[in-house]
Amino acid sequence: MRTVIYPGSFDPLTNGHLDVVERASKLFDQVIVAVAKNDDKRPMFTQAERKRQITAAVKGLPNVEVAAFNGLLVDFAEQKKAQAIIRGLRAVSDFEFEFQLALMNRKLKEQIETIFMMPRESYTFLSSRLVKEIAGLGGDVRAFVPVNVERALKRKLK
Repeated sequence: MRTVIYPGSFDPLTNGHLDVVERASKLFDQVIVAVAKNDDKRPMFTQAERKRQITAAVKGLPNVEVAAFNGLLVDFAEQKKAQAIIRGLRAVSDFEFEFQLALMNRKLKEQIETIFMMPRESYTFLSSRLVKEIAGLGGDVRAFVPVNVERALKRKLK
């Protein structure tokens, strides 16, 4: 079985993230969306909240599961018997950081490949940070996130 890990903080999940998940689900037997714990980013949503939001958003994709993880991504990938890690690239500016990450992961566990995927062109500008900023200023984010995430943002920002 070909398993891939799609890691991220997903704070919150955007339609760009969802686009990558949907396309990966057509290429792999199993996609594991791995919700990272990254307190350095000071997340708006807890890791458990993000996991619940993503689980609801991908419920129609039978070969996608959502898991929370702490620690090294390559250790998590090895534990889940994944052959690859998907990293999303929106623009050239993402590439340098993602390339460094991929090389470091290869050095740690060379049997786990990194695959770069771009979201659909209409989502290349989209980021969780921008979504939070727009929502925080009272803007409409319906075009950028799944419905359940939009509701969660509204509840959180009341």
